[in-house]
Amino acid sequence: MTPEELSALDGQEIGLSDWLLIDQDRVNAFAEATGDFQFIHVDPERAKATPFGQTIAHGFLTLSLFPLLMQQADLPMPAGLKMGVNYGGNKTRFLAPVKVGKRVRGRFRQIAFEAKGGGQYQHSIEFTVEIEGEDKPAVIAEWITLYFL
Repeated sequence: MTPEELSALDGQEIGLSDWLLIDQDRVNAFAEATGDFQFIHVDPERAKATPFGQTIAHGFLTLSLFPLLMQQADLPMPAGLKMGVNYGGNKTRFLAPVKVGKRVRGRFRQIAFEAKGGGQYQHSIEFTVEIEGEDKPAVIAEWITLYFL
């Protein structure tokens, strides 16, 4: 898409990913990668005694699914894209825990696609992680990517 075509999508939903199972192996691998071994994530027996009744995914694991879920959602991209880099995030909120064994998906709404000069464009997206069968999403965040064309 041209930058003008992308800008015209401001305020619209631009993608929905497939459902992704959050299993204990994924949670344990994230704990290994980050060093976050809090029992609520990695010890099913101790987690039974918590208000959640079982292990839950790390909030940052849920947030880190952005690239995978974005790829699955096949979001519109600018023509002539050389590369994109993470620029930052705004208003990240962890609203509900993702219990191990649940499935999640990403819903993407474009906030803005703006020219920054020199062939650079800033793409702001509202990223919502929905939990299958739950009313409340796990995460809502505004994520910003800087594209180089």
